[in-house]
Amino acid sequence: MGTITAKDGTRINYNDWGSGQPVVFSHGWPLSAEAFEDQMFFLASRGFRCIAHDRRGHGRSDQSWEGNDLDTYADDLATLVETLDLKQAVHVGHSTGGGEVARYIGRHGTRRVAKAVLIGAITPLMVKTTANPIGTPIEVFDQLRVAVQADRSQFWNDLSLPFYGYNRPDAKISEGVREAFWRQGMMAGFPASYFCIKAFSETDLTEDLAKFDIPTLILHGDDDQIVPIAASAMLSSKLVKGAVLKVYAGAPHGMCTTLKDRVNAELFAFLTA
Repeated sequence: MGTITAKDGTRINYNDWGSGQPVVFSHGWPLSAEAFEDQMFFLASRGFRCIAHDRRGHGRSDQSWEGNDLDTYADDLATLVETLDLKQAVHVGHSTGGGEVARYIGRHGTRRVAKAVLIGAITPLMVKTTANPIGTPIEVFDQLRVAVQADRSQFWNDLSLPFYGYNRPDAKISEGVREAFWRQGMMAGFPASYFCIKAFSETDLTEDLAKFDIPTLILHGDDDQIVPIAASAMLSSKLVKGAVLKVYAGAPHGMCTTLKDRVNAELFAFLTA
């Protein structure tokens, strides 16, 4: 893995595979760059340079106490892009990573960006407010915080079931996938595990989405139990000018793993269009 140093001295680790047009992946909470390994290997084998970092506090990056917010995540991403001098990059963000991509574009523009892909993204705003009545009640996120503090090891194990739709009737469960989710979750530091909940649930990305001026693909499962589609992709697709929305019937939040062949083909088609 490579390492960059953020403005506050936090060390961010990243994978860098292949050569060609850069595709930069931003993972979800509480995972790491490994969450995109299927997409990275597929695209790197087909002429793309695939880069994925472990967000600060996650994976093998430093477990900083400060900076577990989307502004800092976006600035860390900008530091990665600038340090590697990436141009005409395609940014792919899943879940919280989708919010990271949106805030990155909102804060740093699209001078180095060619296209964007939001998969199961938290955009534009997860929490229920007066202006966002179809959002998720704050009490749900409070319960997540309680669970992280009480026994986060068991919490990650439990969360893997709805994350991949393994709690649905007739679901084909991979215990290996569940163990990989748990392992990545336990690699995330306690501060990031806790503070990131506020970041992904309460950050309003509406204005960031309005600044997208590049081709954008939005992928979302209509059985996403983590980021419900009605308050996310259905709204984001209207806020991003010219966005293409593709809804995966019956797909869970973790569809980059459970439906990796379909997602890989979708990405390749979008990248080469």
